[in-house]
Amino acid sequence: MTIKVAIIGVGNCASALIQGTYYYRNAKDDDFVPGLLHVNMGGYHVKDIEFVAAFDVDSRKVGKDLSKAIFSEPNNTRKFADVPNLGVEVKRGPVMDGLGKYLKGYVKVDEDAKPVDVAAELKDSGAEVVVNYLPVGSEQAVRWYAEQVLKAGCAFVNCMPVFIASDDSWAKKFEEKGLPVAGDDVMSQIGATVLHKTLAKLLVDRGVKVTESYQLNIGGDTDFLNMLEEERLISKRISKTSAVAAMIPYKIPLRIGPSDYVPFLDNKKICYVYMKGEYFGGTPVQIDVKLDVWDAPNSGGVVIDVIRAARIALDRGVAGRLIGPSAFAFKHPPIQMPYEVAKQRFEEFIEGKAER
Repeated sequence: MTIKVAIIGVGNCASALIQGTYYYRNAKDDDFVPGLLHVNMGGYHVKDIEFVAAFDVDSRKVGKDLSKAIFSEPNNTRKFADVPNLGVEVKRGPVMDGLGKYLKGYVKVDEDAKPVDVAAELKDSGAEVVVNYLPVGSEQAVRWYAEQVLKAGCAFVNCMPVFIASDDSWAKKFEEKGLPVAGDDVMSQIGATVLHKTLAKLLVDRGVKVTESYQLNIGGDTDFLNMLEEERLISKRISKTSAVAAMIPYKIPLRIGPSDYVPFLDNKKICYVYMKGEYFGGTPVQIDVKLDVWDAPNSGGVVIDVIRAARIALDRGVAGRLIGPSAFAFKHPPIQMPYEVAKQRFEEFIEGKAER
């Protein structure tokens, strides 16, 4: 059995996702694979994922085989696997609000090239699950693509902070079409948000009164360049902040979000987390943490798990929001949960003990 997957936005995250499906292609079911819940999930192995369609706007990627496009500029994540020719040509999608003022001079767009009929391409390719990797702030474009996914009759995995799965009206549209949707804003395997959430939950569980906290992030890829435009960060800040705030049962001064673009970091992401609080006797405690990671591979395994969850939902006729998988894999899911609770809910979904 295969899972036919289409990708919107052939950037660093798409590169890591595709490389990962080949890196672990020969993994045994009982192998420990860092970043995956299971090598075989509900009957679907990593190698069962087949990429059948892809969309982008950069002329350095459009028209190329997907196996070549993932290594084309401006992508700058690390290469960790060879990818054979996939026989999938990257098609030209619409630009809409996908390029902010900083990306417009960095992403090369052939203005004479016409966008394809995305819904028709999805249908013709046989795509079953569509993964969205559009740039932060692409509010119009994400919603437009979500409509095309609905027209094509595919499940939707929304990795970006434009609220689809967590929005009641959009969730209802997918439910009415009999299609599953998971999201929003993918949470990395060991990234800034899951680290910050875990620290906050630890302090609260141990009876520490958290008094203030911040999270600062810098990086050198197009994502961080794009996020220099503050106007595009409204949903992103809400997504990241709500994930941490949900772990603290009272309001505190809390500032979270991208901070600066440092070109020589490439796809590296540096995160600083600061937390201050009080424990017994009003005694002060302060935590300062630095996290240094390659950003794109950090979400690759998480998305592989959610793709398989979406296919399992299709098999079972489950429509609408996937609650457990979304809480485990995304920063702004329909229902926020502590990490260990979300993981248990995801496992129960896989085993069929929880419907969604």
